[in-house]
Amino acid sequence: MYTIHSNKIHNKWDNSLSPVLSIKSGDVVTVESREASDGQVTPSSFPSDLLKLDFSRIHPLTGPIEVEGAEPGDALEIEFLDFSTKGWGWTGVLPGFGFLANDPYTTPIDLAGPALKIWKVEKEAVARFGDIEVRVPPRPFPGVIGTALPTPGRFSTIPPRENGGNMDIKHLTRGTKLYLPVFVKGALLSLGDTHVAQGDGEVCGTAIEAPMDVIIKVTLHKNAGIAQPLFETGAVRDGDFKEYLAYPGMDPNLWEAAKKAIKGIIGILSSHMTPVEAYMLASAVVDLKVSQVVDVPNWIVTAYLPKDIFPEEVRPKLKVLR
Repeated sequence: MYTIHSNKIHNKWDNSLSPVLSIKSGDVVTVESREASDGQVTPSSFPSDLLKLDFSRIHPLTGPIEVEGAEPGDALEIEFLDFSTKGWGWTGVLPGFGFLANDPYTTPIDLAGPALKIWKVEKEAVARFGDIEVRVPPRPFPGVIGTALPTPGRFSTIPPRENGGNMDIKHLTRGTKLYLPVFVKGALLSLGDTHVAQGDGEVCGTAIEAPMDVIIKVTLHKNAGIAQPLFETGAVRDGDFKEYLAYPGMDPNLWEAAKKAIKGIIGILSSHMTPVEAYMLASAVVDLKVSQVVDVPNWIVTAYLPKDIFPEEVRPKLKVLR
């Protein structure tokens, strides 16, 4: 087994980077990952610290890893074997960033930030929202994982791309097998932006961001013929909670339908916490699901809020009707 320490980092896709480790197909690697801010947010940080972030340091990725024998047209199979968290994480709202940034809805309601929530992470991720202690089961995964791009140059890690990248898919967790296309010799695999937990959508722009160690098994498949990522997982149903409050957003525009769904959840939670706290909590736990796209003119995106994360005495109070 190999270990790559988190002092071997980069934060741009660049296929000219030299590998920090060379492995063979079938090798197991422990990858140390920093949290998304590269140490600029700590357990003692305040919301105002988000205004001082150096965005050139965002998304420190550990790597790249060279896979011997990998050539363009091949694919890497990345099996996620285990994750080890470091005791803390954070969720924040950065001004100008997030699903509802610059939305008219934010004008009368303080969702613009800066706002910050520090989580204690042990068996559960625990933080206080308003007067409620919320407990979220850890379901760790890397927000960013990818091979080198085929095009020379330095490219932002923020958007997902054909190489994988910043996909923020919460099902890329323990037991999942991710397949990534190889575009350059050696593949040059990197990962980072590790999350303790996240809702499908990551609506405020951050999940529960946290440093952690990721153990992966890397297998090379020759002449695989894939042009973008795909994955196999059994974790979709395993990750379900037992009880939800769901808010369908309806609109002729899928983007606006999703916004309406999240705003509905924020409205419900705002009876128990500040709206910006509700926005952060939604980013960490609320799943957005496309419910239907055929009943024109309105599409439906439904936001599912798990009630299981709240104390039992609070759950009956989480309701639409007053």
